[in-house]
Amino acid sequence: MSDNSISIDVVSDVVCPWCFLGEKRLRAAIAAVGDVDVTVRWRPFQLDPTIPPEGKDRKDYMRAKFGDGDRLHQIHANLTSLGAVEGISFDFDAIRVSPNTLDAHRVIRWAGTMGEAEQNRLVEELFSRYFERGENTGDAGVLIEAAKVAGMDTAVVETLLPTDADADAVRAEINTAARMGITGVPCFLLEGKYAVMGAQEPGVLADAIRQISAAKARGELEKAE
Repeated sequence: MSDNSISIDVVSDVVCPWCFLGEKRLRAAIAAVGDVDVTVRWRPFQLDPTIPPEGKDRKDYMRAKFGDGDRLHQIHANLTSLGAVEGISFDFDAIRVSPNTLDAHRVIRWAGTMGEAEQNRLVEELFSRYFERGENTGDAGVLIEAAKVAGMDTAVVETLLPTDADADAVRAEINTAARMGITGVPCFLLEGKYAVMGAQEPGVLADAIRQISAAKARGELEKAE
């Protein structure tokens, strides 16, 4: 990695539409700061860890959360509009299941051991499968197919998914995020300490990347520790 470099840990959940927006906007921001060497790592967060492993009916779940009024419709309309700008084709009506995302985060963790590119591909694939195709990303078959698209060794994923491998490690990471005060996602942690909250516009993220990478190059981050 060059001296003009920065690491970004993205705390997110794969069933968070704002996180999908944040992923697209982060990509645009990184493209805009081509002179900065950016390393991205995806960290787990669960919007609702109480959802059972088999998931819940999406309509019932959202009705219990937002009621029967126009609020949910307005939220979806706003997200659809924002998503179109970033190249996302949100299809909320296609989603049938609200899944528990622990297994998805386990697979994302395994992708990270393979490399940054594989993890990035997997995260985007999972977002797309859930929000654009309405697939159940809590289903083992869907996760295995997504892993294949991302370039992972599917035999390893098929072997590990039925076990509890890394479940405690994922939960520990989620608890760490909570101790850091992260209560909503996406959260972008630059150099592990400077947080940018929410699905900010690409320009905002790009400015943050430039500022922190410049401060790091000047040695100011070390002085602040």
